Amino acid sequence: MNTKKKPAAAAAGKGAKGRPEDQRLPIGSTFAYGFQHVLTMYGGIIAPPLIIGAAAGMNSQDIGLLIAACLFVGGLATILQTVGIPFFGSQLPLVQGVSFAGVSTMVAIVHGGGGIQAVFGSVIAASLIGLLITPLFSKIIRFFPPVVTGTVITTIGLTLMPVAANWAMGGNNKAPNYGSVANIGLAAGTMGIVLLLSKVGSAAISRLSILLAMVLGTLIALVFGMADFSKVGQGEIVAFPTPFAFGPPTFEVAAIISMLIVILVTLTETSADIIAVGEIVGTKVDSKRIGNGLRADMLSSAVSPLFNSFTQSAFAQNVGLVAITGVKSRFVVSAGGVILVVLGLLPVLGRVVAAVPTPVLGGAGVVLFGTVAASGIRTLSKVNYKNNMNLIVVAASIGFGMIPIAAPTFYDQFPSWFGTIFHSGISSAAVMAILLNLLFNHFRAGNSDNQSVFVAGTERLVKAEDIRCLADGDRFENGKLIDCDGKEVPVQASEAVQSSEKASEH
Repeated sequence: MNTKKKPAAAAAGKGAKGRPEDQRLPIGSTFAYGFQHVLTMYGGIIAPPLIIGAAAGMNSQDIGLLIAACLFVGGLATILQTVGIPFFGSQLPLVQGVSFAGVSTMVAIVHGGGGIQAVFGSVIAASLIGLLITPLFSKIIRFFPPVVTGTVITTIGLTLMPVAANWAMGGNNKAPNYGSVANIGLAAGTMGIVLLLSKVGSAAISRLSILLAMVLGTLIALVFGMADFSKVGQGEIVAFPTPFAFGPPTFEVAAIISMLIVILVTLTETSADIIAVGEIVGTKVDSKRIGNGLRADMLSSAVSPLFNSFTQSAFAQNVGLVAITGVKSRFVVSAGGVILVVLGLLPVLGRVVAAVPTPVLGGAGVVLFGTVAASGIRTLSKVNYKNNMNLIVVAASIGFGMIPIAAPTFYDQFPSWFGTIFHSGISSAAVMAILLNLLFNHFRAGNSDNQSVFVAGTERLVKAEDIRCLADGDRFENGKLIDCDGKEVPVQASEAVQSSEKASEH
């Protein structure tokens, strides 16, 4: 009888259904990795309420209420997305939070006279419309082959690099020390710690490299006086988000239409994130799963304003964390959702996490976001580029996606609805990749074997007459042609080569 025990990792397994994302880890590891996810996205989830609250003229206490609400709702949305209920939730390791896509639109609604109430009303109405049209988006899975998904994943990583750079410089471009050697040095030190911890022999330390690097980076910042925890004790210890704390929502047609465009962008980005994390985890993602994920997104967004928060979507930077740590369990992210809920209920804990210096986040972000891009490149390496236009699909889509990153004011003179869609590099690349894939790989009428110079450069060509000169058993070894008996076959140089050699002798 075999009494050999299974290793702990094998015991955790892939879950009852054999899916990598169903793996269950020990409770301590689950919450440790979950907390790492929270630290990774914390700067991103608190930035929108800070910007929108300031635009609405709120005081620091009200802005704090917005931040707590966003943490609370983001946690609930994350749990819904990862655990899932019938028809809602992709059951993938995706962290949910306030989407950056709608920040500029919400600020415009506030400045347009509608105030924060009109923002909440537009989010509710547009999200409900988005919930109704999710079946359409869930049917587009066949239009996302590796040439599209790889392009989008690569673009996600590249478009996030300015965020990491801004964090590394200090996060606030109006601060006197923004871009200082000290800030960038702290970010570089944190990044170096991530890389060193990733190299150690312990798998547990390697997987927790981001979290441990943030802790060590914060301790280094404390030593040099670059971290401030003095405000942690100020304010309430426990606070439950008050429904409609800023008054009942108002519904304005123009605001709803503007927000509906944001919802379409959010649906596009979330679809890309679901497919991206599916590629990284190595699990099947079909139209049903995308539909469940999008419905969870829209339901969370529709309920969010009731607790004074905004549109919810998957956080792309946490996709990178899944890739770099190799921890694919959705329950780890669920634990992160629980932590977010607790942070939303305990503002004092939220203030502790908020005290982590922004450059520390930036140093970790460079590795995280670069990993997302690398994952996309790995997917693109599986694409067939022979006798097709896939190379130009990738080239044009990534180039188009980089335009708003390289030139943020590129679309300022365009209609607001156009700018809302294409100001996002992720949406720009996704739209272009889908359209070009349809044009060249689905609507094949008019295609030829050599559509452009891009195709000609993708493979070597050997003339047919050269092949006919070879005999059975011929092979090349160390640059020499050897026949089936092991004898070298002389290779006669072409007339052009012979002429060139004679000329060089003289």
